[in-house]
Amino acid sequence: MYSHNNTIEVIDWGRTEYKEALNLQKKRVEQRHMELCNDALIFTEHTPVYTLGMRKNAAQHLIWSESKCTGHGITVINSNRGGDITYHGPGQIVGYPIVSLKAKRDLHAYLRDLEEVAIRTLAAFGIESDRRKGKTGIWVSDRRKICAIGVAVRSWICYHGFALNVSPNMTHYDGIVPCGITDGTVTSMEIELNQSIDITEVKTRLAVEFKQVFENNS
Repeated sequence: MYSHNNTIEVIDWGRTEYKEALNLQKKRVEQRHMELCNDALIFTEHTPVYTLGMRKNAAQHLIWSESKCTGHGITVINSNRGGDITYHGPGQIVGYPIVSLKAKRDLHAYLRDLEEVAIRTLAAFGIESDRRKGKTGIWVSDRRKICAIGVAVRSWICYHGFALNVSPNMTHYDGIVPCGITDGTVTSMEIELNQSIDITEVKTRLAVEFKQVFENNS
């Protein structure tokens, strides 16, 4: 099992600044390492930000100048997660699982489980999605990325996680080559379903699917 007592806590931080959320994650990671808390799935929506992951040359995929980013109300921050450059903003559910892998020590399996949570959640809303060979995240029709995934690990405690596009401002993706994608694009649940989506309902479903996958997976 992932969780030492098979119970996962679901927490919603509401709207946060990226740096604030990162500091809160690190505190939770330390608490989890010391077994002062359970595994958790934490939800947040960030104020508009481009984050650059640890992948080499990620900064080259920032298209807009610093002044243009500022003009659109978007900050640019280096992150210690895996992956390339991505966007976070209102209308996008960011999920930060703080999960111990000490019992399993299999990061590849953990990433597949995260992907499974997103796939099941999207299916519940009538969106067929899947993994894409050689690419991270979850895709619709193998061309449109709807969920980005990037994690970090400290002492076998995972943090960072996934970003599911429900109804973000898609024009903000014009300022980057999202996740370094050169043979596809990005999409959202709102675009795919051509209707407004209740973000709270999506969070609720994510929590259900996350517990199904992570509490029952040994």
